[in-house]
Amino acid sequence: MHSIQDVNYCKNTPVLLRVQDLNIQHDQQFLVQNLSFDVYAGQTVAIVGESGSGKSISSLALLGLLPKNLKITGQALLASQNLLVLPPQQLRQIRGQKIAMIFQEPMTALNPLHRVEKIVGETLVLQGWSKDKTRARVIQLLQDVGITEAEDKLKRYPHELSGGQRQRVMIAMALALEPDILIADEPTTALDVTLQAQILNLLKSLQQQRNMAMILISHDLNLVRRYTDQVLVMHKGYVVEQGPTEQIFRAPEQAYTRDLLRHDFGEALVVAEQAVLLQLNQLAVKFPIKHGLLNRVKDYFVAVEPLSFHVEQGQSIGIVGESGSGKSSLALAVARLIESEGEIMLRGQNLNHLKEKQLRPLRSHFQMVFQDPFSSLNPRLNVEQTIGEGLEIRKLDASEIQAQIDEALQKVELPISFKSRYPHELSGGQRQRVALARALVLRPQLLILDEPTSALDRSTQRSIVTLLRNLQQEYQMSYIFISHDLQVVKALCQKVLVLHHAQVMEFQETTQLFAHPQTEYTRKLIEASQYELR
Repeated sequence: MHSIQDVNYCKNTPVLLRVQDLNIQHDQQFLVQNLSFDVYAGQTVAIVGESGSGKSISSLALLGLLPKNLKITGQALLASQNLLVLPPQQLRQIRGQKIAMIFQEPMTALNPLHRVEKIVGETLVLQGWSKDKTRARVIQLLQDVGITEAEDKLKRYPHELSGGQRQRVMIAMALALEPDILIADEPTTALDVTLQAQILNLLKSLQQQRNMAMILISHDLNLVRRYTDQVLVMHKGYVVEQGPTEQIFRAPEQAYTRDLLRHDFGEALVVAEQAVLLQLNQLAVKFPIKHGLLNRVKDYFVAVEPLSFHVEQGQSIGIVGESGSGKSSLALAVARLIESEGEIMLRGQNLNHLKEKQLRPLRSHFQMVFQDPFSSLNPRLNVEQTIGEGLEIRKLDASEIQAQIDEALQKVELPISFKSRYPHELSGGQRQRVALARALVLRPQLLILDEPTSALDRSTQRSIVTLLRNLQQEYQMSYIFISHDLQVVKALCQKVLVLHHAQVMEFQETTQLFAHPQTEYTRKLIEASQYELR
């Protein structure tokens, strides 16, 4: 595997960006304090740390994208200009052309009203490019980031793409104007292990061609080790350790850094055979493809081929596969959030035969935690209202609702003081834990989790996996757990179903699957996952 470590880097390389004593303050609380680092042409600097450590807001500050109620001081010098004090009009000239950013949550960063062609090509049109030239460039960019049948994707909206496809569209959008510096905030979060290296190799190749610098914000320390030159380790707004990548990984000085580097998620519970909670019989998902002025259905896109399996009470079933394999479509179908064919038998009732009014009382029995917490949380509701919303229909008194909200927050390891915060005031990992608390507060029998740990750092992933394991043991809760991280699946699930191009490749017990995969596709997934741990 080609690594950025191969780049001959020396101090004579020009400094593109110099950050000195960056402080970000909310009221009397410092969110980031005394952050300093240099970014050199052709170099990649990684900023790592737990959720809420200050990684993302530090980068947003460089582009003037933080709320005005935050006090920002220090310097961020780009060609002798201090970005932290530039007026909005000048910053707009820098965004995209000098510094571009790939955001952590593509569904919220991409305009839902625009098609892919306009999303990626908009900045080119603003630069005066012709329609034909822009279209050709957009297709090339989509191909560069690994999107197959790129021309076919031009007319699609973000909701018609898989999580991985949305992430790649956003990368293409960021690269359109060939920036000098690319800030990549968790650029591979939505991608499976087989595609992570592809995306980062692409960024590496573009970086070498253009002598572009990159600031990589990531919780995946294995990718950081393979693709970066310098590392800043942040904790609660402070840099606790800083230096060349290999030095940090070979001999970390701080206990906090050593803890981040641990990969042990523990073992999945051994569960006795129980009654069947959920039975899927020939469940299939397909979406109509419409054409013409009358918008008539001409064909169907098959998202999930007919499949059957069951989930026992207290059991976890892992669903793995590459981006676009049908994992999320399967989850949405089971949760009755999209239409499907076949039977979804929950405690003997076929959910596919129930109308929404009949289904509503049963929804507390099965809850879903989505991949992108920001788009699934109502921005107008604070944390207390978000978690308590589902409890209101149970006609509990106010004190009981408060007690259950407090308990849910404690379960997901968030402070009670967070009740008054809104989604935009939380980090990505904190938002994911609020989404988990919202589902857990109803004590469902079945929890459907779509990439619930993908936005979290390794230490937070460990705590969430431990939490889910404890809940499974305490309440005999069942999980359908969708993830591209096979190590997390191995630590939580008793069985694993492998999907590829909408088809089931295999379905067997977790230990057997890892020891004796039945297909070449599964073997490749496992090899890629194990390579990440080296």
